[in-house]
Amino acid sequence: MGRNNRNVLVVDDEPKILEVVCMLLESRGFRTFPADHGERALKIFDTENISLVILDRMLPDISGEEICTNIRKKSRVPIIMLTAKVEEEDVVEGLFMGADDYIIKPFGLKELYARIEAVLRRAENDLIPLVKRNSWRDGDFMVDFDKNEVRKQGISISLTPSERKILAVLIKYPGKVFTRDELIESAMGTGFTGYDRAIDSHIKNLRKKVEDDPKNPVYIRTIPGLGYKFGG
Repeated sequence: MGRNNRNVLVVDDEPKILEVVCMLLESRGFRTFPADHGERALKIFDTENISLVILDRMLPDISGEEICTNIRKKSRVPIIMLTAKVEEEDVVEGLFMGADDYIIKPFGLKELYARIEAVLRRAENDLIPLVKRNSWRDGDFMVDFDKNEVRKQGISISLTPSERKILAVLIKYPGKVFTRDELIESAMGTGFTGYDRAIDSHIKNLRKKVEDDPKNPVYIRTIPGLGYKFGG
């Protein structure tokens, strides 16, 4: 993404957060468009060439979830969701609605900026159209991001929160090879304290649920020496 196209929509109803985040971004060469409520945020998004959205989950008029869903109907622009909720299921829900990353309040500005740079790097060559619901191999495997539902041969699959996050990230970037560290950063967050090999265990369990033959996977593929990618 070119440096001259770094317009950021910052949405938060807390004036202090709005001010501090905009000051941080502007000091790094971004142009910011602040919005303290959802209606204004959607209006800005429709009229400006926005390249990144920082979106508070709790707003007075329209929820962050609704705004995220609305934006995802027409754009793959990266979205970082700010949330005061710390439950893992809430984070998973945000990812399945279309958020690219999340950060829990209160947060440090260094952490926020690291997340911003990370999602912009991932989005740099991302030209894949977004679909909310997709299926592969004549309906053998189906994911519905709106309903937060995963099905194998028509039967709903129960995934752990970590498995869902990993699957959501892989499907959002089909064909992209993720290293273990990139999967940890994208799906588990920078606060993850486990070993990088923990990703291998999650992948192994995920394959047992979505593959006909886990030893010869067609969806969650290993790229030797590099990492994993979605092959559906």
